[in-house]
Amino acid sequence: MREPLESIRIDKWLWTARFFKTRSLATEAVSGGKIHVDKQRVKPSKEIKMGTKLEIHKDGFEWLITVKGISEQRVSAKEAALLYEESLESVEKRAKQIDVKREERKFLGFQKPEHKPNKKNRDLIHRFKRAE
Repeated sequence: MREPLESIRIDKWLWTARFFKTRSLATEAVSGGKIHVDKQRVKPSKEIKMGTKLEIHKDGFEWLITVKGISEQRVSAKEAALLYEESLESVEKRAKQIDVKREERKFLGFQKPEHKPNKKNRDLIHRFKRAE
């Protein structure tokens, strides 16, 4: 039986905690400066331990979290939520950002398309774009 991990690579932890769908996306985010450990930019190979504070910037939103657990394998969403603790100010800030985006959509009149374009419509779209 394996003994519990004391540290893990940051890109792997972000994947196991379900912040990113694939490990390569997590690696790109860390390399691109979207993830900070203790307010410092890090490399994907950075080992993190329990108690480490992370800043995660993704899709225009920001999470301020503290690592509470380490898992070697990707776990369910309920279990992944137990791997970290998010600060109260982070939750409130993100909720405000979501409300602002919702209001912008209403104001700009954003509506989901009724259906995806079929082959003929896509062809017309491509012709129009090439004509420019």
